[in-house]
Amino acid sequence: MYRLGVSLDSPAKNLALDEALLDWAELQPGGVEIVRLWEPDVPFVVVGRSSRLEQEVDLAACQQRGIPALRRSSGGAAIVTGPGCLMYAVVLSYHRRPELRPINQAHSGVLDRMLKALRPLVPNIDFSGTSDLVLQPSLTGSHPGWKFSGNSMRAKRNHFLYHGTLLSNFDLSLITTCLRTPPRQPEYRQQRSHDQFVVNLSVPIETLREAIFEAWEADDFLTDWPREQTLKLATTRYLQESWTRIL
Repeated sequence: MYRLGVSLDSPAKNLALDEALLDWAELQPGGVEIVRLWEPDVPFVVVGRSSRLEQEVDLAACQQRGIPALRRSSGGAAIVTGPGCLMYAVVLSYHRRPELRPINQAHSGVLDRMLKALRPLVPNIDFSGTSDLVLQPSLTGSHPGWKFSGNSMRAKRNHFLYHGTLLSNFDLSLITTCLRTPPRQPEYRQQRSHDQFVVNLSVPIETLREAIFEAWEADDFLTDWPREQTLKLATTRYLQESWTRIL
């Protein structure tokens, strides 16, 4: 499996690269697989492909603070990311992993591997809801847990993209500031507000990065990543107001 540790110089380009990697993998023979890890250098909001922007994001608060809002190509609800948040993306091959074609199996297959990477660092974590990773106060699981990772996916014919966030040392106040109460909530959230629901892992990003690459056995460095397709997608889609405000 390939590893890629590239952080680009704009939110739009970083979102575009995840999609470009999926497109690139579809064109390669033999079921290519990739793990990408990156950390944003500025805060920004990302809404899901089917999210209603004004319903999920406080646009006035974002504009006042100069925080852009963009739309990704995968599903799920809005998130805020920025420095102190490790973003990850895996592109996996259905040819190599046919058992992951059902969506529920894709969620559990990827998140089980992420738990394998993270549990040696933080033992009391688990998978909850549809695609969240949570920190629990104890291994008994009696508390519903605090969310530190949200995830989403996009599938094509031969590969799928699974990507998400890992809150390491992020300014959690930005979540309350920028995001409204989500219209859809997992049962384990129990109607908690953002500040009562999310938490940082407080593990250094470099430590998380190495643990994830190791757990995925990503030993080959991807040097010839799709630069032109990334720039094209950023320019024609992710920077376009018509794409961001489609819903």
